[in-house]
Amino acid sequence: MSTSQVNNNQISQDSGPHPHRWKALGILSLAQFLIILDTSIIGVALPTIQQHFGFSQADLQWIFNAYVIVFGALLLLGGRLSDIIGQKKIFIIGFLTLTIASVIAGLAPSGVVLIVARALQGIGAALVAPSALSMVSLFGNNKLEMNKAMGIWGASAPAGGTAGVFLGGIITAWVDWSWVFLINVPIGLAVLALTPKLLPIGVKQKGKIDYTGALSITGALVLLVYAIVTGNDIGWMSVQTISLLSIAGTMFALFLTIQRQKKEPLIPLSIFRIPNLLASNIAMALLGASWIPMWFFLNLYLQQVLNYGPFESGLALLPMTAMIMVLMISTTPRLMSRFGIKRNLVMGLGLLATGIAMFSLTPSNTPNSSGDIENNTTYTFMLYVLPASLIAALGMSLAYIPVLTAAISNTHKEQTGLASGLVNTSYQIGSALGLAIIVAIASNQTETLENIGLASIEAINGGFHSAFIVGAIISVIATALVVIGLKMRMKMSTEKTIAKN
Repeated sequence: MSTSQVNNNQISQDSGPHPHRWKALGILSLAQFLIILDTSIIGVALPTIQQHFGFSQADLQWIFNAYVIVFGALLLLGGRLSDIIGQKKIFIIGFLTLTIASVIAGLAPSGVVLIVARALQGIGAALVAPSALSMVSLFGNNKLEMNKAMGIWGASAPAGGTAGVFLGGIITAWVDWSWVFLINVPIGLAVLALTPKLLPIGVKQKGKIDYTGALSITGALVLLVYAIVTGNDIGWMSVQTISLLSIAGTMFALFLTIQRQKKEPLIPLSIFRIPNLLASNIAMALLGASWIPMWFFLNLYLQQVLNYGPFESGLALLPMTAMIMVLMISTTPRLMSRFGIKRNLVMGLGLLATGIAMFSLTPSNTPNSSGDIENNTTYTFMLYVLPASLIAALGMSLAYIPVLTAAISNTHKEQTGLASGLVNTSYQIGSALGLAIIVAIASNQTETLENIGLASIEAINGGFHSAFIVGAIISVIATALVVIGLKMRMKMSTEKTIAKN
């Protein structure tokens, strides 16, 4: 599609910038903030939800995974729908689905209904995310404006993830757990009311939807994560685990076959010939696999080891939120312009690995010499938790926007929806797989330590330490991948990158 075919209402065009572009960016960033918030806001509320519905420990994780798995698995389809039907239409459909599902989740009469509602939220999010990022990528041809736009957009995702923990603590402690879902409703209604006037129509192309490809890859991803999540309890060599993994592998092979044979596949495999697309998507998956388990286990450490309540736990993570939002908006875009994508990404991943590794040094909550647990907890937080959390947040601030930019920088405008869906899929599936694997490792370590006679709190903390170590190793692997696999000049011009689109 040539630029002359692009709808005259898109954000950036030859006749001048879209008059509502900054308001539009605000809506798009709010949408990204909200869908990532939904992955984390339930974390603090999980113990309360468990008591309310009588969930077992194994079933409880599906309140998180039902959203993340469906979200990640359908992002590719959402990106393709965005390219063919139009970003604005898919954005509206997605937000409407997300809002309705949030009402169902908040009013759920049973645990089964709640899990189904979380899956419906994932469907809505899978439509919103790629369509929103596609419209952001069309923001303009001005280097400074584009950097600022990507900074605001980039800040909304990790800030949403961290703020979700904080807001979840406030809501659970002071209101009711159901409002961790119902909070989406007024926001969703406001976005739906403003979207028709402020958002551009975007870019649309002709084509068909590859539903068989979407079904096969979705099934493969769901079965893979389910097998990993249940493998620790059922047994890794059990018939069920081996069967699920085999079926998942078969469905993935079927997906690749379909993509090769289809004239209009869900993912044209040729897209991976685009420079840096494959490497940046793997790096994004590894970033999610280290970041999401980090905050998941950090929240558990604060509540289960340091005995923080929901509000105190959320408050303890507030410095991370503030740092991420400030740095991504004001600092990272300028650093990208000065030092390029690759240097920032390597530095960010290295700092993230350092911060996560520091969490593996956190002690158990034991009384000090005066028998005062509260003062000892404060000392532990200030000496061990706060510095590590700020270093990890700095790393995330430097890494997220560069890897996101690298993933979409060389795509044509007609492919931005697909590329956006692909990079978001990488992050979400990486998060789900990383969390499933690390939870299994941490649970096994805790069980081992308990079997050798270690006190329960020490065993739990030992499991958390193993989780943080694995998360740090994943970040180190991502750093090595970027150094070797990302073929970019060290001072790559963002302006030239944008011009290619």
